[in-house]
Amino acid sequence: MNVPQYPEFAPISLEMQSEMEFYLKRLPDGISELTFLNLYLFRHNYKYQVSKTDNLLIILGEYRGESFFITPCCTVDVEITKELSAKYKKWMILSKSFLDNNTNVFNLPFFKELKIEEDRDNFDYVYLRKDLAELKGKDFHKKKTHINKFEKSYDKIKIEPLTLENVDDAKKVLEEWNRTKVTSNPENSDYEAALDALSILSRTSMMGIILYVWDEPVAWTLAEITQNNKTAVILFEKALASYKGSFQYINYAFAGYLPEYIEFINREQDLGDEGLRQAKMTYKPIKFIKKYRILF
Repeated sequence: MNVPQYPEFAPISLEMQSEMEFYLKRLPDGISELTFLNLYLFRHNYKYQVSKTDNLLIILGEYRGESFFITPCCTVDVEITKELSAKYKKWMILSKSFLDNNTNVFNLPFFKELKIEEDRDNFDYVYLRKDLAELKGKDFHKKKTHINKFEKSYDKIKIEPLTLENVDDAKKVLEEWNRTKVTSNPENSDYEAALDALSILSRTSMMGIILYVWDEPVAWTLAEITQNNKTAVILFEKALASYKGSFQYINYAFAGYLPEYIEFINREQDLGDEGLRQAKMTYKPIKFIKKYRILF
C-alpha cells in the first residue's frame, strides 16, 4: 500500500518503506524514532498512521490516551498545521534542525503564541562506541569489574551474529524475559515490537548478536545503523535476569562486535523512568539528541 495523500491516513506497512524514507533520510539530527524501521516496529504501541503531501510527511499517533502528530520533514505547512492542532493535543518529536530551519514560520502570529518545550523524557542518549567497548578509566571501573565477574562466573561464553539460524533462540530469550519481567509501565512494553523485529530480520538491515552461556541462549540485541553508517541505534536488548550481569554483558559485547567505523551508539530515551535514567547516565553519554514538543 502507498502512503496516502493528505487528508487521508493509513496504518504504516512495510510496503511504504521507500516512500517514507524519501522524507526520513533527509533528517540530520539522528533522532531514534524517526527512521522507517522504528516507526514500523512500534506502529501498534503508538497507533501510528501516516499521510503525505509533496513536501511533508505527517504521522498521527496516540500514547496513554493522548493523540499527537509528527511532521519530521522538512517544512511547515501553515494551514495543515492549524488543522492538525485543532484535532490533536500535541505536536511531538520536533528536532532542533526542524525548529532552526523554520524560524520564519514560528515567528508568524499563530505560531508565535505556541510554547515550545524540551521533552526531556524522550532525549536520546548517545555514547562513544569505543567507550562502551573498552570500559577504560575510573568512570567505567565498576562496569569493567561487573564484566570480569560475569566472565569468571560463566566460563563458557559464546557470541554469535543474530541470524535466521539462531533467531529461534532469540525468541526463546524474549519469551522468558516477557514472562518474568517486572514493570510499573506495562504500556511501555516492547515485547510485540521485538517479536516483530525478529520475525522480519531477513527483510531488514538490522545488525545484532546473541549471547550463549553453556550453549544456552541468555541475551540478544538488535540495532539499526544510521547517520551515514556512523551510529548504531539500539532497538532492542533482552537478557535473562537469572544470569546476573547479562544485560551489562550484552551491552559491552555488542559495542565490541560493531565495526570500528561505527563511532556512536544511540541507546534511545528513558521515557521518564528514573531508574532507567540513572542507569543510562552511569555509562557517561557524550551528548543528548534533544527533542521538543508543543502542547495545544
